[in-house]
Amino acid sequence: MSKQKQQKQVNEDYTEQHHTNMWGYCIKIGFFAGLIWGTVRWMLYEMSFTKEIPGFALLPFTSADFLAGFWGTVLGIGSFVLFSILASLLYKAVLGKWRGPIPGMIYGLAWWGIIFAGIGPWLGLSHWLTQAGWNSISTEICVFLLWGVFIGYSIAFEFTDEASREPIQAR
Repeated sequence: MSKQKQQKQVNEDYTEQHHTNMWGYCIKIGFFAGLIWGTVRWMLYEMSFTKEIPGFALLPFTSADFLAGFWGTVLGIGSFVLFSILASLLYKAVLGKWRGPIPGMIYGLAWWGIIFAGIGPWLGLSHWLTQAGWNSISTEICVFLLWGVFIGYSIAFEFTDEASREPIQAR
């Protein structure tokens, strides 16, 4: 067998062995995005960078006093993890083929707009922008921007980076 055919066979064998479960990977990315950025949101809330409590998604179901306590914070981060898992699955379904960090940035900003400038104040999830203050607005924009980049770039890198699937001999 020629060296070229042998290399082609090695590439095919490696490719057959290396298949990422698309939806399982998105769930994993969403879990870690929610855990990491939910914890960052909690730390920023504790340092008074934002008025939005970590469990803002649970405000229609429980009191703000409960959500400001330990178990409320745990539930708040947990709700952000669930939200992030759903958001990462949606990202893969809608924007999964796009490369680079820009689609993730747009995705994070779109979610910020929906939650904090759109339906969030109407549903009681967040303060009105006129009441939130510039610190809260800029902090939440930055967190959601980075959260979106984390989800978008992780998914784009895994499913569009062909160089990582090549065997070491081919590099």
